[in-house]
Amino acid sequence: MTADAQQPVPAGEFYTDEYAVDPYPTYARMRDETPVRLVASPRFESYLITRYDDARAALTDPRLTKDLYGPEGHYLRFFGPNSEGLNQNMLNSDPPEHSRLRRLVSQAFAPRRIEALRPRVTRLVDDLIDTFAPRGAADLMHDFAIPLPMVVICELLGVPKADHEQVLGWTQVIRTSGSASRPPEQERAAVQQVQLLLHDYLTGLVRNKRTTPADDMISALIDACDQDGKLSERELVSTAFLLLFAGHQTTADFIGNAMLALLTNPDQLDLLRARPELLPAAIEELLRFDGPLPIASPRVATEDLDYDGVRIPRGAAVGVVLNSADRDPDHFTDPDRLDVTSERGPHLGFGHGVHYCLGVSLARMETRIGIGALLRRLPDLRLAVPVDQLHRLPPASPFRGLLELPVSFTTTTTTG
Repeated sequence: MTADAQQPVPAGEFYTDEYAVDPYPTYARMRDETPVRLVASPRFESYLITRYDDARAALTDPRLTKDLYGPEGHYLRFFGPNSEGLNQNMLNSDPPEHSRLRRLVSQAFAPRRIEALRPRVTRLVDDLIDTFAPRGAADLMHDFAIPLPMVVICELLGVPKADHEQVLGWTQVIRTSGSASRPPEQERAAVQQVQLLLHDYLTGLVRNKRTTPADDMISALIDACDQDGKLSERELVSTAFLLLFAGHQTTADFIGNAMLALLTNPDQLDLLRARPELLPAAIEELLRFDGPLPIASPRVATEDLDYDGVRIPRGAAVGVVLNSADRDPDHFTDPDRLDVTSERGPHLGFGHGVHYCLGVSLARMETRIGIGALLRRLPDLRLAVPVDQLHRLPPASPFRGLLELPVSFTTTTTTG
C-alpha cells in the first residue's frame, strides 16, 4: 500500500469526466485500498486523506499548516501570480494570526446577528422565485442558487447594488475556471486578470468607505485597520475578498447540489414536502450526502507525518477529502443513501477545528429558507433534462457544483 500510495496518480487519470459526475466510487476505492494517496492535480501534487477518522484528525493536526506564507513557501504553487493580495487572510493562516483575523469578523456572523437577517433573506428568496414562477421553467443555478447568497453577502459587506452584477461576473470566472473550451493558458490568464480586477475594485471600495463609512462589514474592518491597528491594509482587502467569495460560492453550489439530490430521490423530496419540519435536519444530511467543497483547502506538512502507514514528507501538500469522509461506512450507516429523517451524527461538510466554517449560521439560514420556499411554492418541481445531460464544474475544480440546473413546474404568480 505504501509504495502505491507514494506513486502519484496522474491528474488525467484521477480528475476524469466520470469523477466530475460522481466521485464517490473513486473515494470508496481509495478508502478501501489506499486511504492516503498521492494524487496530481493540474496545479500541484497532494496527499489525499479519505477516511473519516483520519480526516477529522488531520483537520486539527498542528503539524499541518494553513500558513502558505510561512517558511515552507508554498504560496505561488497553490495560487499562482497576481493573487497574493487576495489570499492573505484567515483561511491561509494558523493561530495566533488566524485567531486574530477570525476574531475581527466573527461578531458579524454571530447567530443573533444572522437571525436578524431572516426577514431580508425571506423577502429576497420570494422575490427571486417571483421572477421565474410565472414562466414554468428556470435554471435554478443562475436564477436562484447563485444570486441568493451573492446579494446577501454583498449587502453585508456594503458592495453597492449597482456593482452586484459586475462583482458576480468576476467571481464566476474564478468559480467556473476550467469549464470553458479555450486552452488552459488562456483560462489561467483570464483568472489572473479577474484577480487583479477584484483586488483593484475592493481596494477602491475600501478607499471610498474610508471617506463615507456605513453600517456594513467593510466599514467595520476599516475601523479595525485604522483605529485599532489590528488589521493591515493587505489583510483588510484580502479578508473582504474571502468573505465575498466564500460567503456565496459554497452556499450557491450547496443549494444546487441539494436540489439535485432531492429531485433525483423523489421519495425523499415527497417526504420533505409532506413534513417541512424535517428541513433543518435534512439540510445537514444533504450536506453530508453531497457537499460543495469536496477537498478542504490545502495544508502543508511541517514535518514528516504518518497517516494509515503512509509517510507524508515535510513540505508535501495535504488535501482532506471531506466528501469521502462523509461517505465513510465505518462512521455512517448506509452512507450512499440519502435519508432526510436520519440523525447520523456530525459530518465534516462545514469543516472541523479552528477553520470550521465561520459563516455556518448564515449558510444554514439561506439554504433552509431557500430550499423550503422552492418546495412550498413549486410543488411539482422537476428536472427539465435527463440528469446525465447536466453540465457541471470541471473535474479538477476545488468546488463541486453545477453550471446549470434546468427545472420545470406548473406556473404560479402567488408570492409566499
